[in-house]
Amino acid sequence: MLSLVWFPPGGDMVFDSITFIFFFLPIVLSLYFLIPKRYRNTFLIGASLIFYAWERVMYVIVLLLYIISNYYFGVLIEKYKFSAPETASRKAKTTFVVSLAFNLGILIIFKYFNFIVANINSLIEFTGYAFGNPKIHPPIGISFFAFMAVSYVVDVYRRDVKAQKSLVTFSMYESLFPKLLAGPIVRYRDIELHVNERSVTLDMFSAGVQRFILGLGKKVLIANSVAIVADQIFSMPVAQLSFSLSWLGAICYTIQIYFDFSGYSDMAIGLGKMLGFDFMENFNYPYISKSIREFWRRWHISLSAWLRDYLYIPLGGNRKGPERTFINLLIVFFLCGLWHGANWTFVIWGLWHGLFLAMERTRFGKTIDSNKSMGVIYTLMVVLIGWVFFRSDTLTYAISYLCAMMGLGEGVHSASMFLDLKTILAILLGVVGSTPITEKIKAHLHRAEASRTLFSRTFARSSAILSLAYVYSVFALSVIFISISTYKPFIYFQF
Repeated sequence: MLSLVWFPPGGDMVFDSITFIFFFLPIVLSLYFLIPKRYRNTFLIGASLIFYAWERVMYVIVLLLYIISNYYFGVLIEKYKFSAPETASRKAKTTFVVSLAFNLGILIIFKYFNFIVANINSLIEFTGYAFGNPKIHPPIGISFFAFMAVSYVVDVYRRDVKAQKSLVTFSMYESLFPKLLAGPIVRYRDIELHVNERSVTLDMFSAGVQRFILGLGKKVLIANSVAIVADQIFSMPVAQLSFSLSWLGAICYTIQIYFDFSGYSDMAIGLGKMLGFDFMENFNYPYISKSIREFWRRWHISLSAWLRDYLYIPLGGNRKGPERTFINLLIVFFLCGLWHGANWTFVIWGLWHGLFLAMERTRFGKTIDSNKSMGVIYTLMVVLIGWVFFRSDTLTYAISYLCAMMGLGEGVHSASMFLDLKTILAILLGVVGSTPITEKIKAHLHRAEASRTLFSRTFARSSAILSLAYVYSVFALSVIFISISTYKPFIYFQF
């Protein structure tokens, strides 16, 4: 009988908590700018470990294991690469393979062991023997810092970057708290120039603050508001779902997951700017995409780029003919689905996207490309159906839910029972915020500011004041919502 126990998660100090906003962040920023620059990396390590250890101290052991091991993997790989040619190649390759087995092995144990045992038990159920129910709880964010570690050793092995010789500097890169729990998946080569030499201008810090606040608003005012409705609907017995109710649940979840994750990414990018780092953009209005190919260029960009560079291209990409390309896409998105969670619903979600990506490489893709309006509608439908699998606890529930969306359900409850003013407003804000309308307005204002006419300059100054008022209104409202609400899920923490 096998029964493993890992310490379950405790309370989180997340970005949208009073503890983080009014205590942790001000203290960290104040000390960061007061201490000499040569000590700032060490300070950030300490701050990040405190952040990660907040009521989940045991998780720090796993993070430190990744940091120390991959630091030495990088150093050894580079050392062997520049040694005598024949032995060097073998030793470097062996070390590299061991590093991959180590990084992915720990990830598999913590994240997928329960899933593997449960599936084995299902297969051998007829024998009357079972392995028990393991209870391993994966450390929050393990998928993100594991992928960052893998990208680092791969890049060192490929000689795309030099191995970092300072354990302190590498520890700071791997543990930096803004991107530790839910990304973006920051590659070492993207911030290599900033790990030791970085500066923060007033404009950069101000931009970081504003980006953090707007991300906080996305998360608290929009994602959390529609999340309540989505969770209530998806927790209902499928027999109670009507046509309108099932569509409302799917739409609310579609808005929730985008504003939850893009809001977190905005906050992470903003925090990075406050500390002198430029993290890559992670979202670019994915719901206006005209194909699934475009969707994945706009959705979770750091993960998409990682899968492309470290999995799809090494598998052969599209260089070995259409059949192999189709297989490669299915492999990549099978693993993409599994990366998001140890459940067959995530696997089906990944394969669903992989299937349409493969189809878009045929004549079907040219048909979609020829009609932009049809492309947007088609993409939204594929994505929305995919989110039903993603959100459902079981495949059976997902299929029944989709049947309800097609009008085949037996439920009589109307969607109107969940549509109060707060939810309607959150949905409207979500729809508008999913488009680049605000970006176009900002661009227009910038052009007006650059104009030499008195009217344009006056208008631009007024707009700047209104913009600042808007940002701080979002902050005030977010804090009020945080104070009165106990419902604060971060979807991507589970990944």
